[in-house]
Amino acid sequence: MQSAVFLFFGIHLVYAGKHSLQYFFTATSGLPNFPKFVSVGLVDGQPFTYYDSNIRREIPRQEWMAKSEGEEYWDRETQTSNRAEQRFMNSIEVAKYRFNQTGGVHTFQEMYGCEWDDQTGETNAFRLEGYDGDDFLSEDLKEMRYISPVLQGFPTAQKWNNDKALIDNDKNYFSTECIEWLQKYLQYGKNSLQKTVSPQVSLLQKDPSSPVTCHATGFYPSGVTITWMKNGQDHHEDVELGELLPNEDGTFQRTSTLRVTPDEWKNNEFSCVVEHRGETIRGILPDNSSDSFPIGIIVGVVVALILLIVSGVVGFVLYRRKKGFKPVPQNQSDDGSNRS
Repeated sequence: MQSAVFLFFGIHLVYAGKHSLQYFFTATSGLPNFPKFVSVGLVDGQPFTYYDSNIRREIPRQEWMAKSEGEEYWDRETQTSNRAEQRFMNSIEVAKYRFNQTGGVHTFQEMYGCEWDDQTGETNAFRLEGYDGDDFLSEDLKEMRYISPVLQGFPTAQKWNNDKALIDNDKNYFSTECIEWLQKYLQYGKNSLQKTVSPQVSLLQKDPSSPVTCHATGFYPSGVTITWMKNGQDHHEDVELGELLPNEDGTFQRTSTLRVTPDEWKNNEFSCVVEHRGETIRGILPDNSSDSFPIGIIVGVVVALILLIVSGVVGFVLYRRKKGFKPVPQNQSDDGSNRS
């Protein structure tokens, strides 16, 4: 049986000066215990609005958002999500037809939004769609045209590229409206969005022959670096960095796994180094001369506030379980994806 493929929210790494507004849409077919349509809005990686096909109402996910907008706003956003739900459910049926599919589990997804650097004034925007975890359509916002990497997406790309009203609407939204709303939301939630929360760092190992995972969680903003050291020197071999993932409380988590043999552990000292907002936290495995390691969690210790996180910008990344990300467009004009 085909399994559902969902995107992991590609949370943008938030550094000083860099801000983002993102919307994620997921429509599903063949999952009886899951909402058929879900919409989530995020500011700087923090969920602030939510809608699904069960509640059929746009609701705030942050207290600062609930206090800042009244019923008119939520009624308007609910109507937009109602229309998007209908469009996306139609998109799944169109996609199934184009790919010659009938039953099974399928997903149709979209991500769009914008970025703004409050120090340089630089802006950026993005819109991506996919079906069953594979890329289906994207919008080149410099050339203002839709592009599809698969034959099944060509009819939609051609139809939308010939829709002058749609293209003009996209141009206005991504160049102006999206940035204006992002700035407004940043003002609404400035006390929360400007906070800094240090990570909690743990080392986890099942048994002496198992990999060791360095787990950093509960930190905000999302910019974090996890590295390994061997006998005091940087170590990059046999290291796998996990995805940046959101926690329910608006903070983030990330892991890095190191694979070495028990003999290497016994003869060397390995440590995990987590850097976040100028704070360095080091986790060290105890007594590497022992033939066994404790199973479970070894909590890292704050060493010193010495290193500053590089104020670079990592490009917006969409993490996907398969090679692609999102959904498939439909044979209708875009009548309501763009949000406030």
